[in-house]
Amino acid sequence: MKMEKSPGRTIVVDGDACPVKKEIAAVGRSFGIPVVMVSSYDHALKGEKGVTVVQVDRGDQSADLYIANHISAGDVVLTQDYGLAALALGKRCSVLSFRGQDYKDSTMDFMLEGRHARAVERRRGHYSKGPKPITAEEKNFFQHKLTKLLTILQENVQL
Repeated sequence: MKMEKSPGRTIVVDGDACPVKKEIAAVGRSFGIPVVMVSSYDHALKGEKGVTVVQVDRGDQSADLYIANHISAGDVVLTQDYGLAALALGKRCSVLSFRGQDYKDSTMDFMLEGRHARAVERRRGHYSKGPKPITAEEKNFFQHKLTKLLTILQENVQL
């Protein structure tokens, strides 16, 4: 399925492991900004008003590559993946994590170095427990951060 891009801003979501889908859809609708959730066929997502679902093959980075190839300057990209975040920043998109962390050019090198160090440790057989499940408080914080980001972007466009 092809990503339907409307003129103007789109919220593009790395949907495979996204714990805040409902919050994203609600904020997108409140701003009148279309949401595109991209996931592999392994994750059954359903479209709803204002939300289009794009499904890609099961490959490890398929959703990330699809997103990277279809985003445009001004879009808002929501992901936990540092590599995708770096690519989106390079295309002049705004990028947030599902916990409301702003990804910025100024911190991306540090984040990518940390990701590389953790990958080296995993190859050596040292595994961490992974991230803790997201809490209701973190979902609220994320929704607040996304709302604030879209408000700022909307105000800057209207100047």
